Amino acid sequence: MAKTVGEVLIELLERRGVDTVFGIPGVHTVEMYRGLKASKIRHITPRHEQGAGFMADGYARATGKPGVCLLITGPGVTNAITPMAQARADSVPMLVISGVNPAATFGHEEGFLHELPNQSAMMREVALWSHTLHRGADLERVVERAFAAMTGGRPGPVHIEVPLDVMKQQIEMPPVRAAVVTLQVPDPAIIADAAKRLRAAKRPLILAGGGAVGAADNLITLAERMDAPVVTTTNGRGILGGHPLRVPASPSFPAIREMMAQADLVLAIGTQFGRTDYDMYEDGAAPALHNLIRIDCDPVQVTRGRLPDLAIVADANAAVAALLQATEGLSNAANTTKNTTTNTGAAIAQAARTAAFASLNPAYKSHIAVIDTITRTIPGCRMVGDSTQLIYAGNMYADIAQPRGWFNASTGYGALGFGAPAAIGAALGDPETPVVCITGDGGLQFCLSELGTAMDEATPVIFVVWNNNGYQEIERYMLDNGIAPEGVKPSAPDFVQVAQAYGMGAEAIDGLSGFPAALERARDAGTARLIEIKTP
Repeated sequence: MAKTVGEVLIELLERRGVDTVFGIPGVHTVEMYRGLKASKIRHITPRHEQGAGFMADGYARATGKPGVCLLITGPGVTNAITPMAQARADSVPMLVISGVNPAATFGHEEGFLHELPNQSAMMREVALWSHTLHRGADLERVVERAFAAMTGGRPGPVHIEVPLDVMKQQIEMPPVRAAVVTLQVPDPAIIADAAKRLRAAKRPLILAGGGAVGAADNLITLAERMDAPVVTTTNGRGILGGHPLRVPASPSFPAIREMMAQADLVLAIGTQFGRTDYDMYEDGAAPALHNLIRIDCDPVQVTRGRLPDLAIVADANAAVAALLQATEGLSNAANTTKNTTTNTGAAIAQAARTAAFASLNPAYKSHIAVIDTITRTIPGCRMVGDSTQLIYAGNMYADIAQPRGWFNASTGYGALGFGAPAAIGAALGDPETPVVCITGDGGLQFCLSELGTAMDEATPVIFVVWNNNGYQEIERYMLDNGIAPEGVKPSAPDFVQVAQAYGMGAEAIDGLSGFPAALERARDAGTARLIEIKTP
């Protein structure tokens, strides 16, 4: 039976395992909604398209599946550019499907509704791939191409735009086919070379980024076999939760850099070597790395950051599994130079953790104590953050219990307003894991209305608002550089009353003494709650 392109598109997404989409309907997308109502896909309506993008991002990070947005042309897609840029910076798979005016109108600028001179060209600047569907008959191929572009190499955002006239075309429903497999397997010869190097290493080290999250179980086994400490970046935090070999500290710490410099082999898995992870203070003092092996799914990404001595271009889990097979029989005991307790991987990791934490200033230590309180009160929770002081401290040092348990937007692209909608998306994607959103009074005001989405969708996110009366980090930076502070004191609303206006339970506390009890009350409520911490 023939159906419209919009209806068939929804069916193809459902076949691809899409169970949730984020969007605000408009006249340029209503044909997709004709098919959406009859599908099993859940539609989430945020208050703003930027919120839709960040929710899709949070959903993707929590589940490992692409987040999907349905957006109108013009302001709908331009509002989503910021979330797409954040997703690109952090290698998060996101599919943005938008409408667009009929192709015959492109470039004429005759004042059509939501008209842009060249929408696809604009989107190509931020998306990994952007395509205009000119013929309904091409729909299936274009959808498959989008998923391949989004997941076949380094993940990121992709964009499909469908002109209004094409959206209404009648086409036959394609037969069910197996999805195109994009998993990259490693070259056996390169794996053999890497295994030989691993066997010869006396003081190996592993660097694990966000791309290593899907390889967590195999990575732990490999780290134990190598007796190698594992340094996790912001997006890799929690991969070795609680393990003696974990180093949950930024590679920007002098103590971590010293450990990196002393390693005779460094295995970097799924990490971009981004400046906001490896050179947070922009001092250019990141050390040289000896015998660097990089595992990355993207051959181009391997040439960015640090050029490796050996590159393994493959899916991280497939590569680590192959290394495990190739190093069968290697054990801690085989490394005869490790004959003292101070020279074991666990001892080296412990020393690095201790030195890194000791080097933090008292303010950061108190902030990390807040994060630890959340971990103790809500074991196994996922913390999703915005750019705020607690998150800055946690990115430097936070001992997270499980993979995908800590992510935020204060590294890489650094978009404010990420925390609340991303936390909602994460809770929708993985409702079994409790979610705590850590946001500031400034960042929450970028997306304050999304508290309403949390209530609409019954997502029991706990919103922790760190209210320091403005952009305090920027104010301090100005003062440290001899600049009179300006523009850093935006007034905040009464967050408790705003939350209550949406029907959300909320309370404010002065300082940190009442935080554990407030967090327990929020935990036990079983619904979305807001806790405002008014700092001194």
